[in-house]
Amino acid sequence: MDTFVIRLWQRVGKVRAVAVLVLVAGLAGGLLIANRQTQHNATAEPVKAADAASLPRAGASSSAAPVSSDQASAQSKAQDAAAAAAAQAKAAEDAARKKKEEEASRSNTRSAGPPAYPAPASCAVYSGNRNIGCTELLAAGFGLDQMPCLDKLWTRESGWNPNAHNKSSGAHGIPQALPGSKMASYGANWETDARTQIKWGLNGYIKPRYKTPCGAWGHSQSTGWY
Repeated sequence: MDTFVIRLWQRVGKVRAVAVLVLVAGLAGGLLIANRQTQHNATAEPVKAADAASLPRAGASSSAAPVSSDQASAQSKAQDAAAAAAAQAKAAEDAARKKKEEEASRSNTRSAGPPAYPAPASCAVYSGNRNIGCTELLAAGFGLDQMPCLDKLWTRESGWNPNAHNKSSGAHGIPQALPGSKMASYGANWETDARTQIKWGLNGYIKPRYKTPCGAWGHSQSTGWY
């Protein structure tokens, strides 16, 4: 009887052990399945979001409305007009700047003049039309220091010859007045008289235009004319 009971308890113990193992295995399997389901859901969410973003929105157009040929032509004309206006504005600006620079250059040349030359002791050092020129220079209010510049200027222009005449331009006389008839305001004999021509050249041209004979000579040196 005792032996039977002992064997019975041993069998019951084995059954319990098997039951416990079965229960543990079931729990482990359930946890594994639940974990895989969670991972699957986490992976699926971004995919769903990406798919939703790739779908066209309701009411959105798949492509921009085509531009008509009239609209394209109008845009092209507007662009051409804007480019032409910009080019004209730039050309006008360049011309104004160039004119301003030329005027400034002339003003500087007239005011500064060339380097001073040694002044003669008196007009007696000159003869002929140069002597007349020196005398009229003093009468016009200039100093003897201006005579060397006047001598160089009119030597270049006419060689102090009252009959000098430029056929191509029409300039005439010692100061090469253009036209020569301008000198008539200083005498009716303007075509041949040296003193009349010199008076006009000093008082009627050099003084109002270049201030001094050296100013006129400086301009002639830089440009080739005065």
